[in-house]
Amino acid sequence: MTTTTANAMTDRNSSQSSPEQIRRGRRMALLLFAVGFGPMLVATAMFYTGWFNPGGHTNRGELLQPPLAVQELALLGADGQPLAERFVPQATDSKWLMLVVADACDEQCEELLYLARQVNVALGKNANRVGRAAWLGQVPVSLSERWPEEYNAMERLSVMPDNQPAWPDQLSPPSVPSLFLVDPLGNVMMRYGNTHTGEDMLKDLKHLLKLSQIG
Repeated sequence: MTTTTANAMTDRNSSQSSPEQIRRGRRMALLLFAVGFGPMLVATAMFYTGWFNPGGHTNRGELLQPPLAVQELALLGADGQPLAERFVPQATDSKWLMLVVADACDEQCEELLYLARQVNVALGKNANRVGRAAWLGQVPVSLSERWPEEYNAMERLSVMPDNQPAWPDQLSPPSVPSLFLVDPLGNVMMRYGNTHTGEDMLKDLKHLLKLSQIG
């Protein structure tokens, strides 16, 4: 009986973590977080502020300040799942995303679709780090017919049921078609319009991909 009681006490004590073990576990969790997300946070800070950037890089697109969380857009992917779920911390395949939005896809809208495609190709070996998607309120018949051939890699998004595309002020498709850049953490951080060129988008993306270790 004495031996059994002693063994039970030993087992109970061994199953309880000491304060030092708890602190060590917390330090390890913080270290893992820093290794995984630290570079992305630093890269974002560097891009927004120009801090420690000897090249004096200036972004070509319009920075959204503050960035907008992609969850606020209430969009669904082509698979019927919320777009925001691709950017949760536990996601293993988060990418940068070029998102074209337009209430009616006119010539300006299609020019942005074309630029997104060409910029993605021009990224070369980094092309798979950047996805392409579009939310389009109305699409002309001619574009719909050409879509499978010309934009088959451009994912079509929809608005969640019982939601309206009530875009924030800085994301206003009814006023002008736009291309937005979403980072791998789900921040809608940059806007491009028809006054921007493919070279503008490409330079910004190359710089961000060079700084970022995520996506």
